[in-house]
Amino acid sequence: MENPNTDQRLTDLEIKASFTEDLVDQLNEIIVRQQQQIDLLVREVGALRQQQPEGGARALSQPGDDLPPHY
Repeated sequence: MENPNTDQRLTDLEIKASFTEDLVDQLNEIIVRQQQQIDLLVREVGALRQQQPEGGARALSQPGDDLPPHY
């Protein structure tokens, strides 16, 4: 004959295991979504790098280069 305390402890552990499984599933879904977002951002950064003119930042204008004509 099993101890009622043992039955309750086993039930509590089963409940905790069930909640833990649900939490792990939710976290896995979040990780998948975040990885998809990271992959998208990596592709976008790659596309932006391809659009950047040769010479990188050196091709950007310097402050003062866009002075109005009366200067």
